Amino acid sequence: MPKDKSNFLGFAVVAGLVVVGGVAAYMYLKGGIGDSSSPLGSAKVVPSTALMATYVNTDSQSWAKLKQFGTSQAQELMTKGLQDLNQEVFSESQISYEQDIQPWIGGVMIAVLPPNPTKPVQTNPSQESNILLVVGIKDKVNALNFANKLKGLKTVKIQESDYKGEKIIESQGKGKPTYTVVLNNSHLLLAPERKAVEQAIDTFKGGDSFAGKVGANEILGAGVDVKNSLAQIYIPDYANTVQQLAGLSSQSRQLPPSTLKQMQQVKSLVAAVGVDDGGLRLKAIANLDPELSKFQYQNTPANIVGQFPTETFALVSGQGISESWKTITEQSQEYPEIKQGIELARGQLKFVNIDLDQDIFSWMNGEFAVGAIESKQGVLANVGFGLGLVFDTSDRATATNTFSKLDEIAKQQSLTVAQRKIGDKDVTEWQIPQQGALVAHGWLDQDTVFLALGGAIADSIADRKGESLNNTDSFKVVTGSLQKPNGGYFYLDMDKTKSLIEKFATQGSPLPPEAEAVLSSIRGFGVTVNSPNKSTSQMEMFLALKSGNK
Repeated sequence: MPKDKSNFLGFAVVAGLVVVGGVAAYMYLKGGIGDSSSPLGSAKVVPSTALMATYVNTDSQSWAKLKQFGTSQAQELMTKGLQDLNQEVFSESQISYEQDIQPWIGGVMIAVLPPNPTKPVQTNPSQESNILLVVGIKDKVNALNFANKLKGLKTVKIQESDYKGEKIIESQGKGKPTYTVVLNNSHLLLAPERKAVEQAIDTFKGGDSFAGKVGANEILGAGVDVKNSLAQIYIPDYANTVQQLAGLSSQSRQLPPSTLKQMQQVKSLVAAVGVDDGGLRLKAIANLDPELSKFQYQNTPANIVGQFPTETFALVSGQGISESWKTITEQSQEYPEIKQGIELARGQLKFVNIDLDQDIFSWMNGEFAVGAIESKQGVLANVGFGLGLVFDTSDRATATNTFSKLDEIAKQQSLTVAQRKIGDKDVTEWQIPQQGALVAHGWLDQDTVFLALGGAIADSIADRKGESLNNTDSFKVVTGSLQKPNGGYFYLDMDKTKSLIEKFATQGSPLPPEAEAVLSSIRGFGVTVNSPNKSTSQMEMFLALKSGNK
C-alpha cells in the first residue's frame, strides 16, 4: 500500500474517532443503533457512484480462528505484526485497539469513489484515489467510554462545519486533514476529501446508494458463503471499475479497446475470504454477460490425477483443450492482437510441418493434466524436478501422427530417438549422449497419452509404483473440500515446494526467518473453477494451513 494511503487509513482511525468525544452526549441520548454491522447496512450510506467496496468483518471470533494456525514462529510473527500496527496507528495516544476500540466498533466498509473531477490531476497515484471509510458503531456505551479517554488527546486539531444539518469535523494532525461525520448514531464516516463525506450525507438524505445500485444490490444480498468471514469485496460494474482504476496513475496508458471488450464479459464480481477448520478459503462469483461470454468450463471427474505419482508437488488439470482453442480462434477475429499472435504461431510451426490447429489442439478433447514431479536422476539431477503431461483423447490416430512428426524434428536436432519398455508400456525417448533421456512419450492405455520431460519422470508415470497423487493425504486435504463438480484443479504441496524455493530463490542459503515461518505454516494451496451456466463463473481457493500445535 502506498505510504500516503497507509498514513491516511491509520490516522483516520484515530482522528476520526476523536470526534466521538464531540458528539458523545448526542449519541448517548439518541435512540438505538441501526444496521451498523452488515455489508448491506454500510452500503446504504455509500454513494451509488462508488466503483467498488470492501467490507472488513471486525468480529474477534473470526480473527481468533485464524490464530489457531501456523507454527509458533508464525504465530509470534502475526502477534508482533498486530502490535506494530497498533503502535504505528495509535502512536503517541496510548490507545489499544483491542481494549479501547474493538468493544464498540462494527464492520468497516472501504469504498472507492471516482476521482473528484474538480480536483487537478496529481502526479502521485496514491493521492488521486478517492476513499470513503464507513465504520459501524455497534455499542454506543463503549463508544462513549472511548470518547471520554480521547478528550485529553492533544495531537489533533478539530474544526467543525455544517452540511445539510450534519456536522462535518475536519481533523488535522501531522499530515493531511481527515473529514468525519457521525450518521444516525450508527456509522462513522471518514475520508481524506470533504467531497466524499458530503456525497455520503447526500446519500443518507435520500440520494442513490451503493446498496441500491444495479448489480450491487444483487451481490450484496447474495454475498458468498464462507465460514468465519474476514472480508468481502463487491464490484458491481467490473469493466468500468478496472478502466477507472487503471486511469488513476498519471503514468498509466488507456486500456486498448480489445482489452476493455474482454473485460465487459464480466458484469459484476463478489468475493469473500474466511477461516474454516483447515485454513483460509476464498470464494469469488463472477456474473457474466451470456451474449459476450463465449467460454464455458467443462466439468471434469479429475480421474486423470490418478495417473500421477506421489512425488508430484504441483498440478494443473482440466477438460477440453480443443474446445477452448476453437473459442479462442473464433474470438480472435475481434481482437487484432490475439489474431496476430495466433497467425504468427501457425506460421512458425508450418516451417517444421506442424499444423497448430490439427496436429496440436484438435485431439486434446478429453481430460488433461500437467504436473511437476520431484526427481534427481539423469538430466534432472541439478534441477530437482521434471514435468509430466497427460492427455485423454478420442482421436488416437491424430495424436500418434503428431508425436511421429515431433520425433522427426528431434532427429533433425541431433537427438537420438529410441524405443524402450517401461513396465509393460512402449515408450519413445529423445536421448542426449552421456546424459540420458530429455523427453519421453507413450500411451498409458488406449485413450491416454503422456509426454515427460526427463526419463525418470517417464518411469514414474508409465510404471507407477505405490499410491497415486489423488490418494495422498496432502492432495485430499488441499482439494477435498473444494466445490464439486468443477472444471479441474490447481494444486500445490508446500512442503515439497519449499525445498525448491530454498534452492533457487536463495541459492541454498537459509530463508529469512519471516519467510521460513510463513512457508512452514502452509500445507498446500488449491484452486478450482466451475461454470454452472453461461451467466456465472465461480472460483474457489483454499490455503491449507498447519495447526498451531503441530
